[in-house]
Amino acid sequence: MTDILMPALSPTMEEGVLAKWHVKVGDTVKAGDVIAEIETDKATMEVEAVDEGEITEILVAEGSENVKVNTPIARLSGDDAAPAPKADSKAGQPKQAPAGHASGEIVATFQGVKPAAEVLALSATSAGDRIFASPLARRLATEAGLDLKSLKGTGPRGRIVKADVEAAGKGGAAAQAVTSPPAEPRKVQSLAQMGIPDGSYDLVPLDGMRKAIARRMTDSFRDIPHFPLTIDCEIDGLMVVRAKVNAMLEPQGIKVSVNDFVIKAAALALKAVPEANASYSPDGLAMHHHADIAMAVAIEGGLITPIIRKAETKSLSQIATEAKDLAKRARDRKLKPEEFQGGTFSVSNLGMFGIKAFASIINEPQGAIMSVGAGEQRPVVKNGQLAIATVMTVTLTCDHRVVDGATGAKFLQAFKPLIEDPVTMLA
Repeated sequence: MTDILMPALSPTMEEGVLAKWHVKVGDTVKAGDVIAEIETDKATMEVEAVDEGEITEILVAEGSENVKVNTPIARLSGDDAAPAPKADSKAGQPKQAPAGHASGEIVATFQGVKPAAEVLALSATSAGDRIFASPLARRLATEAGLDLKSLKGTGPRGRIVKADVEAAGKGGAAAQAVTSPPAEPRKVQSLAQMGIPDGSYDLVPLDGMRKAIARRMTDSFRDIPHFPLTIDCEIDGLMVVRAKVNAMLEPQGIKVSVNDFVIKAAALALKAVPEANASYSPDGLAMHHHADIAMAVAIEGGLITPIIRKAETKSLSQIATEAKDLAKRARDRKLKPEEFQGGTFSVSNLGMFGIKAFASIINEPQGAIMSVGAGEQRPVVKNGQLAIATVMTVTLTCDHRVVDGATGAKFLQAFKPLIEDPVTMLA
């Protein structure tokens, strides 16, 4: 008998929703058959069987929420499988993963089939004893070869934060525990305590996506020393070129947006200023070989950042086609984890909403994010004369550990002429 475990669809996934079963007790499956659908905070993924056998038990009912990674969700029998103990939890309720998993247990991840023991080593949850740590702290601990269980958290409610990992790396976990006094937990007041009476609002429960956004953005804003750089770009030339390009591409059903031009210009600027195409790590700065541009896409309940890989090598028509496909599948929550995780740089465009200028929060582990405002007619001075131009404000938020002020300025200096005279991008 083999336990089928709740898969880890990303390195930071802790729980998910078992959205749908494609099999029932008594069904025979073979390796590669889709047996279930799992919803995470970002996407819906199919779970495939990794062995042949008969489904003997469904341990977690479809629609169950907050199912922990590595929790047994079903059982599969084989010709030579030993009987497995009966489930002691009620149908439809997630069953807690046992303290130790048998060698026969397997789990499907987005990276392929892996032994349960290996997935457990990467999981944020130990058997019945959750380790509270920020995503950044988890990553730094993994890179430094530190066991989170050995660290004492100094963050809110004992949470392990970046400073704890860095202190342990310098002086050892024992020294860190002695020299770092625990911080006072942040006192969270209720809305009533802050003057908003009960009954005066409708409370919408936080779903997995909103929780993830809140956690990641808090960690990024708190842990990353960041600063903004802002420039104005005149895009009248871009609008003329865009109209001509779209006229040529119309027979193919392709339409290039202003954002597609921005993605292409950002990718070329990153190649021109490679110091800006970098990520911070405790071991050094990761200088990326390609410009993998993540584009922010608003979806129901939050946002997601699908990635145009090697954007510097792609034509505007390729970027437009890929961006449209990624955005559609993002809204349908059909993206694969590798399509929205990682990236070297982000672009967030709120121009379509009429937003003139804004500064985004950095999307770890990237070193910078570009915020694009609306193109609008504004008065400008040219050769001492007042004129009117279509101006777009762009703000670059930089991780100061990676991108210094001069580096960020050089990037914008490379970006501005590309976006103002996009014919240079068509060569």
